[in-house]
Amino acid sequence: MELKEIQELIKFVAKAGVAEVELETKGFKIVVKTQFKSQENTVYVQAPVATAPAPVPAAPAAAAAPLVVAAPSDESSKYVTVKAPMVGTFYRRPSPDKPLFVNVGDEIKAGGVLCIIEAMKLFNEIESEVSGRVVKILVDDASPVEFDQPLFLIDPA
Repeated sequence: MELKEIQELIKFVAKAGVAEVELETKGFKIVVKTQFKSQENTVYVQAPVATAPAPVPAAPAAAAAPLVVAAPSDESSKYVTVKAPMVGTFYRRPSPDKPLFVNVGDEIKAGGVLCIIEAMKLFNEIESEVSGRVVKILVDDASPVEFDQPLFLIDPA
């Protein structure tokens, strides 16, 4: 099975809303599990995935990981919360010698990279679903994150 076929399977599983899919062929087995929680006003988008042999984030490749962006939860809050789409390690920069993706106060456009989450040696770029200003970064660099954990607060433009 080629990488493109695996990516298409992951997209299909995410869209279908099933909890688990198992596919086995001659000498090859893949299991795709999701843990999506039903939540009102939740938007799922695709973010590129990059691979690297070292634990330092690398350049992105063409794969996908769902990103969870929750709309403001109450009337008084005007901020959009960007949440972790997976369990992994949160990185604020592409590699130790590169600048941070975003800082508090930075303007971000929809599709702009906010951070990277490493999961099983795959480096997933997490992109913003909305344009606006980064109000708060809720996770420290190189910290472990859980699925659906808030990462950023963004004031939409």
